[in-house]
Amino acid sequence: MKKLLFAFIASTLLLGFFSCEDELNKLPIVGELESNFYKTEGDAINAVTAAYDPLQYNYTNEVYHFRWFIGDFASDDAIKGGSGVTDQPQLEELSTFLGTPNNIHLNANWTADYIGIYRCNLVLENVPGIEDENFDENLRERLLAEARFLRAFYYFDLVTIFGNVPLVDRTLSPSEYNQPNAEEALIWDFIEEDLTAASLILPLKSQYPLSSLGRATKGAAQGLLLRSYLYQSKWTEAQTVAEEIINSGEYSLAEDYENIFKKAGENGPGSVFEIQRSPLGGGFWGNVNGSNEGNLANVYQIARGAFGGWGFNIPTQDFVDEFETGDIRLNASVFMVGDTMGDRGIFTKTAAGADHDFYPRKFFVNRSEHEEINIGDPSQNGESNDRIIRYSDVLLMHAEASFHMGQEDAARASLNAVRERASRTSAQALAPVTSSGNQLLNAIYHERRVELGLEGLRFFDVVRQGRAAEVFGSEGYQDFQRLFPIPQQQIDLSNGVLVQNPGY
Repeated sequence: MKKLLFAFIASTLLLGFFSCEDELNKLPIVGELESNFYKTEGDAINAVTAAYDPLQYNYTNEVYHFRWFIGDFASDDAIKGGSGVTDQPQLEELSTFLGTPNNIHLNANWTADYIGIYRCNLVLENVPGIEDENFDENLRERLLAEARFLRAFYYFDLVTIFGNVPLVDRTLSPSEYNQPNAEEALIWDFIEEDLTAASLILPLKSQYPLSSLGRATKGAAQGLLLRSYLYQSKWTEAQTVAEEIINSGEYSLAEDYENIFKKAGENGPGSVFEIQRSPLGGGFWGNVNGSNEGNLANVYQIARGAFGGWGFNIPTQDFVDEFETGDIRLNASVFMVGDTMGDRGIFTKTAAGADHDFYPRKFFVNRSEHEEINIGDPSQNGESNDRIIRYSDVLLMHAEASFHMGQEDAARASLNAVRERASRTSAQALAPVTSSGNQLLNAIYHERRVELGLEGLRFFDVVRQGRAAEVFGSEGYQDFQRLFPIPQQQIDLSNGVLVQNPGY
C-alpha cells in the first residue's frame, strides 16, 4: 500500500482536468478526456487512488499545513517553536489564538480538503456507470465505499476546524460555483450517512492483503463515525459503535507503546487507520503538484541545529507534568535534555541552538532512515505514517461514552486496559482507576492527554468536551474560537456568498 496506493498516476491524470484557483469550482471532466476515462475497472481504481492522495498533502499552494498545527499548537500540550516568534508568524497566530481570516495555513488546509472532496464526488458519480464486463461488482462496491469514507474524512476535518462549511455532494456546474455555508448539523448528518454506508461495505482489516494496508476498512469507518458521535455528544450511538469495534477482534493494544511510533510499529495491531508514507517518489515536501509520498512532519518536529530539523511543536512543561511517575509514555513522547536522539546525537540546548527543554519524539526518525529517500531532499522527505485512529483511542472514546451513559464499570474497564498497557514495560505499574463520578471523568480526560499527546487531538478534545475556556482561557482563548476563521480567500472567491464565522 505504501508503494502502490499513493502512486501519483491517477493524481496526475486528474490534476490536469481542473484549475486549483477555487477548490469548489471544479469543472467536470468534459470532451475528449471524458470519453477516455471512467471506462474500465482500472480507471475506477486509479480514480479512488487519486481521492486518497490529498490525505498526504503537507504542502498545498506552497504553504505548509498539518492538523497538529491546530491540535497541538492551539493547546496546552505544545508551543509552536521554530527559531522564535518570527519564524512562520502565522503559525504563531494559531498558537496564541490570534488567527485571522488571512491565515495562509488555514487556507491551505481548506484547499486540500476540498480537492479531496471533489475527487471523491467524481468517483461516486462516475464509477457506478462504468460498463466493463471484467469489472468485479464486489470491487466496485468497495471502491465506492472507500470514496464515501474519504469524503467523510475530509468533511470531518473541515467541520471541526471551520464549522459551517459549504456542503458539496456532487461536481458543480458553473452556475453553482458560489456555494453558501451549510449548517454544522447538516455537515455532521452527511458525515454520519457516508460513514454508516461505508462501514456496511468495507472489508475488515484482516480481509485485506498486506499490499492493501492503508485502504479504508470497516474499522476505520466505524472509528471515524465514533469520533463524529463524540463531537456531537451522541453517547448512546458512540458506545454502540465503539463496542462493535472492540468486539470485532480486529485490534489489540501493541505490547510496547514506544514501538508504535517507530517504522517497525507501522500498521500494528492497534492501528485502526494510518496515512501511509513512503521514501519512493519524485518531488518533495508533500507538494500538491508533486509526486511525493513522504512526510514533512518529520523534519518539522526534529530539533534544530546539529540534529537537522526545524524544531517545531515543542512540548510544554504542563504536558510533561501531566504524566504520572513511572508512566513509560512520557519518554516515548518527549525528548529531554541529555536524551540520545537516535543516531542524531545527544540532546543539549547548545547542539539544538534553542532554549527548549523538550522536543517531540513521536515523529522522530533517524538520519539513516532519511537516507533511504531516493529522490528529492532526503532530510525533508520523512516516511513516518500518520497514526490517525489508534485502538487505544477507541477504548478511551468508549470509556467516555460509557461514563456519560451512566455505565461506570464499562468506562473503568476500557480506561484501565489502556493504563495496563502503559505499565507492561515499566518497573512501576500505574494503579488501576477505581474512582467514580467527576473523578472518573477527569481520569479519562487525563488518560487521553498522556496516551494521545502530540498526535494533533488535544485542542479538538478539549473543545468538544466543553472545557476550552477553562483549560485555554489563560492563553487568550475565547468561546467563539472553538472554530477558526473561514479563509478570506475563499469568501472572496465565492463573491461574498460565504459568510465568516462569528468573532472574526
